[in-house]
Amino acid sequence: MPPPRPTFRRRKLARRLRRMREAAGMTIEDAAIALDKHRNSLYRLEAGETKVDVHLARSMMDVYDQYDPHLIDDVRDALKPQWWMKFGMRALGYVDLETEATEIREVALIYVPGLLQTQPYMRAVFEADALKRTRTELNAQVEVRTIRQRRLIDEEDPLHLSALLDESALRQTIGGPAVMRDQLEHLVMMAELSTVTLRVLPRGIGAHGGQTGSFTLLDFPDPEDRTILYVEYPTGSIQVEEPDEVWRAKLLFDHLLDRALSPQDSVAFIEQIIAEQE
Repeated sequence: MPPPRPTFRRRKLARRLRRMREAAGMTIEDAAIALDKHRNSLYRLEAGETKVDVHLARSMMDVYDQYDPHLIDDVRDALKPQWWMKFGMRALGYVDLETEATEIREVALIYVPGLLQTQPYMRAVFEADALKRTRTELNAQVEVRTIRQRRLIDEEDPLHLSALLDESALRQTIGGPAVMRDQLEHLVMMAELSTVTLRVLPRGIGAHGGQTGSFTLLDFPDPEDRTILYVEYPTGSIQVEEPDEVWRAKLLFDHLLDRALSPQDSVAFIEQIIAEQE
């Protein structure tokens, strides 16, 4: 099993340290000697693979003659355990990204996006997973997802979600008819939030480019942080930062927006599905 990907904050901090060294006109070999570090150790630090402590960060500012008033606080933040770890969970790559993001664009083909799921619906999804969880683990996953959803109504640190749902995700019977009906009603309610834009891709539009797979685009408050494309597959997930691939995913999302129902018509469409179940 490959080692867990460094957290977003560690990777961001690592890029900053590399820029400081480059601004000082020092090669990684020169900096390693000046910092009394092995070249490979410094390389791993600048890749975010190993942690940077406060003492080393102070030494870097001295050696590079680059003063950053916020660097030490950011080093301390990067060293803190992630918030979801208190639930006994590790290596939640997507949650790490979402925690730092301010805007999410998601294409959902099979399931309702996690940020819009009811607890009974998400329990049914987790229980159907090939990865079997203990009751404690399942409860922890539900709690973590529920906490994530609160950012949609957080006035100080809001998260904006633009969700494109294929009609197939709305026609599934996840957890049974009653659970699915409550989930659809919940979508109608969530669509009223100023932070949520919900649009449906109806079957009537025929084949569309998004049918190759669900994906998520995450944007961050710092302009220096590039958009990240996140894609899950049956045995794991991948985070893509390569500009050309991210650009193509953005084009696809915009193309699907053009083919989707408007937000108002999408809500009416969901309400129609609810009425059909009565």
